[in-house]
Amino acid sequence: MSTFDQYEVWFVTGAQLLYGGDAVIAVDAHSNEMVKGLNESGKLPVKVVYKGTVNSSKEVLDTFKAANNDEKCIGVITWMHTFSPAKMWIHGLQQLKKPLLHLHTQFNKEIPWDTMDMDFMNLNQSAHGDREFGHICTRMRIRRKVVVGYWKDEETQRKIAVWMRVCAAWADAQDMLIIRFGDQMNNVAVTDGDKVEAEQRMGYHVDYCPASELMAYHSQVKDADVDALVATYFQEYDHDVELEDKSTEAYQKVWNSAKAELALRAILKAKGAKGFTTNFDDLGQDDGSHFDQIPGLASQRLMAEGYGFGAEGDWKSAALYRTVWVMNQGLPNGCSFLEDYTLNFDGDRSAILQAHMLEVCPLIAAKKPRLEVHFLGIGIRKSQTARLVFTSKVGTGCTATVVDLGNRFRLIVNDVECIEPKPLPKLPVASALWIPQPNFEVGAGAWILAGGTHHSCFSYDLSAEYWEDYAEIAGIEMVHIGKGTTIEDFKKELRTNEVYYMLNKALC
Repeated sequence: MSTFDQYEVWFVTGAQLLYGGDAVIAVDAHSNEMVKGLNESGKLPVKVVYKGTVNSSKEVLDTFKAANNDEKCIGVITWMHTFSPAKMWIHGLQQLKKPLLHLHTQFNKEIPWDTMDMDFMNLNQSAHGDREFGHICTRMRIRRKVVVGYWKDEETQRKIAVWMRVCAAWADAQDMLIIRFGDQMNNVAVTDGDKVEAEQRMGYHVDYCPASELMAYHSQVKDADVDALVATYFQEYDHDVELEDKSTEAYQKVWNSAKAELALRAILKAKGAKGFTTNFDDLGQDDGSHFDQIPGLASQRLMAEGYGFGAEGDWKSAALYRTVWVMNQGLPNGCSFLEDYTLNFDGDRSAILQAHMLEVCPLIAAKKPRLEVHFLGIGIRKSQTARLVFTSKVGTGCTATVVDLGNRFRLIVNDVECIEPKPLPKLPVASALWIPQPNFEVGAGAWILAGGTHHSCFSYDLSAEYWEDYAEIAGIEMVHIGKGTTIEDFKKELRTNEVYYMLNKALC
């Protein structure tokens, strides 16, 4: 079952009783037909539920309170069929806690020039009814998405669908638990931050879990279950047949990786966690149950199933990847946690190799991943360890990260072009090679100026529009680096944002 199946979006139509009972009946009929059409379009991932026409302040308030208290409701779409006096929306908007989309549309596509009369004019007043509603939202500083277009048009439905996916990810984050096995590594600043503020602003909770607790689950894993998972590995991934020889060290390392995966699955399920982080320096004690190396293969497979992941204690990336995965469900090309690794200077094709020691999600693989075992000489245990090896698809995508600037969170988004890499015969890891847009110099320079991390969460299918909607709902800063970005203008944007947020904090 898709994450989207458990949710719904409410559709609320604005009107008033000035035009009589016949008008109210017509508004209701039109609204029902629109909602039915939206649901049958096949373009929207979340079901739309019509919640009636509101004609008074009390009706607005009651509807929005009900939306707040309904766990299935992840957002509200409003549309003004007639002129709906905006003062009647004030108390409801003050109460509404769910994301809001204001749809500026009209039931009929074209003006019926030959037959239009005053009754038609009184009934179909979206042209100024939506402006009245928009005014009160702006005056009240209500964060929302505004979609303008005919409700049957594909582009209008696409924009609604984007917002729905973001709403679903936002709802998912409100009970998201991230487990950290170990702490930050080596005094790294960019992967740390204010967990309390993150929970207040973005909903998810972060807990520390000692490796000793994880090892208690590890010691309870049954050998038969490990054997079964190893067999699954050999069925799902390309590999050298010698890897199946149970007498070899390589087979034992695959077996150890399967046991680590089962232990991680067990503790994440027991705690109800949606994501986790790992740490090279905290793999259990030598005098008891422990991992022989970082559980990279397990992390790769768990990411593919939707668990958030962040390396070296990076809890913000773990939460963000889970959000990316939720938004990405049902879209064709995949997503992953990635790290800027090394640079390739090649003129207009200068690019950045994205990889990690082991943990890159196979959802972005161009071909079936290969299961391989190689030495990994980092962390407290230097050992042979299993991993999935592949290169990413060629194509355009978008990567994002969240940084803590002390007085606010900043969401940094960069459009990228994934290009064909050259073989890496001595670096057996999963990787991607991309050119940050608009080019390497500007893209990388703007990312650094914005304070971006070396970890990011990437998707081929998402765009900056998704992240704009996310930042609007979360109430955090967003900066977008794309084809039109220049360093001069980007610096001005950063400076302007700094002033805005400093003043905003002072006024609050």
